[in-house]
Amino acid sequence: MTTPSPGAPAAHRPVPELGRIGLWTAALDHMPVSRLRETVAELDELGYGTLWWGEAVGREAFTQALLVLGAAPRIAAATGIANVWARDAMAANAAARTVDDAYPGRFLTGLGISHDGLVEGLRPGGRRYEKPLAHLRGYLDAMDSALYLAAGADTPRPARVLAALGPRMLDLARERAEGAHTYLVTPEHTAEARAALGPDRMLAVEQAVVLSDDRETVLRRARTHLGMYLALPNYRRNLLRLGLTEADFEAGGSARLIDRLILSGSESAVEEGVRAHVAAGADHVCLQVLGDTLGEAPTADWRRLAAALI
Repeated sequence: MTTPSPGAPAAHRPVPELGRIGLWTAALDHMPVSRLRETVAELDELGYGTLWWGEAVGREAFTQALLVLGAAPRIAAATGIANVWARDAMAANAAARTVDDAYPGRFLTGLGISHDGLVEGLRPGGRRYEKPLAHLRGYLDAMDSALYLAAGADTPRPARVLAALGPRMLDLARERAEGAHTYLVTPEHTAEARAALGPDRMLAVEQAVVLSDDRETVLRRARTHLGMYLALPNYRRNLLRLGLTEADFEAGGSARLIDRLILSGSESAVEEGVRAHVAAGADHVCLQVLGDTLGEAPTADWRRLAAALI
């Protein structure tokens, strides 16, 4: 078996067919496995193309991918994102290849550097969140040159995307991945990301949604959702680049910030927001539907959106 030298382009499998619309949800981590399987089976029947989730203090990302893919015959799974501080590069390469081999054409590896407070503040072992861009570049080098002796070791590596917001991370996604996964962004950012990635890289955009016309409900759910993110420097810097100000971060987020980041209203308003991202250059939009409680599975809203949009 041969492996590419560090930094050399690695042969990869095609990006799975994600569909125009997917779902991003944290609710899977709040379900026992039996309910997760039932939920994924229904989302598959509803027609959603891809299911995305993050990795912080819930299930290990690649293990959950096996649960998701085993629960339904069609829907694709994407880690959004697998935290590169959670496992070494050899383990990440082996995990991604294992899932991809088990469910070919249905798995997309999303990798990212997470955030200082979610690494040094939460993960045991004295990890240091230092030089994240250089760390991720070296991590990709190590993944692409990692020894892997299981059956299928000579097949091209699985397709991957990188979590990217700023210009340098978008450049890395263009150079070393099949595209980027953006989160907590506007269509203006989507246009900038498309310009940075070029025409031949995949761009998957997360978009938060409150399916309600009641203004108080929209503001309450949005602020519950945004509370953690507005404290994280990576997101704050990106939002400042998009023309928001420090004042917009106060009290859980200004109405102006919420209106720019959260789609609200009817199904037609959500469809219009999806079209705006697609027109700006998104290949795939994964909707994160917000309920009244963090981790809640908004099943009724998922059904409404599927009936209207898919």
